[in-house]
Amino acid sequence: MQFNGTDAYVAEKDLTIAVNAAIRLERPLLVKGEPGTGKTELARQVAAALGLDLIEWHVKSTTKAQQGLYEYDAVSRLRDSQLGDERFNDISNYIRRGKLWEAFVSGRKTVLLIDEIDKADIEFPNDLLQELDRMEFFVYETGETIRAKNRPIVIITSNNEKELPDAFLRRCFFHFIRFPDADTLASIVEVHYPGIRKDLLRSALTRFFEIRDVPGLKKKPSTSEALDWIRLLVADNADPDDLRADPKNLLPKLHGALLKNEQDVHLFERLAFMARSGRG
Repeated sequence: MQFNGTDAYVAEKDLTIAVNAAIRLERPLLVKGEPGTGKTELARQVAAALGLDLIEWHVKSTTKAQQGLYEYDAVSRLRDSQLGDERFNDISNYIRRGKLWEAFVSGRKTVLLIDEIDKADIEFPNDLLQELDRMEFFVYETGETIRAKNRPIVIITSNNEKELPDAFLRRCFFHFIRFPDADTLASIVEVHYPGIRKDLLRSALTRFFEIRDVPGLKKKPSTSEALDWIRLLVADNADPDDLRADPKNLLPKLHGALLKNEQDVHLFERLAFMARSGRG
């Protein structure tokens, strides 16, 4: 199995090397990077490129590792026993399979995405160490061991919101997706908007990187936000000259697609005010 990117996903050489190394080593691929750099989409494109099914587990702050294995609904079983329901006699009726269980028992190799693992409690990664390492787990309620029929390709994403345990990191192949440079971002835009006017693309990316470089910005616009912004510019048939930075009006055209909090909007307004006052 060899991943070389897809027509819908521009993967730099270092990223494809990381994906293929993780596949060969049969270790989870841990992908870090700022939000919007295509970490989640990577798993989808790896599955598409290799012709594999994708199983997605999106982690939340309340997610527990056990939920990825299975959950036992003791409350429903108790209720059914009180009602005389025959389902009560088979405990497996009250076992809900998690995403790892689905991946392990699949009849063919799959891609398992564990998305935004750093959102969960700090113990979450450690609680999955053995299951991801041995590719098996024990179901105490039924006394059965669930083993992977076909070892899945595991891709784990993190926005780097908190440090992950060393024991967990040792078991992963790591890759950090750097923010794309102007040429790479241009290639990504052209994949999504083929035939985009070159002058508009050039002006838009120049303005986009100027915005990202503004000191004091709380949230720099990401790749996905650049794509949304450029989509609006294309639909609006924007004039490339209108995108050039104006010291008297520094807020970019359609800035709501790029600036996602009031602090950053106020920052641009203050810079514009200082420029108009001759203090910038």
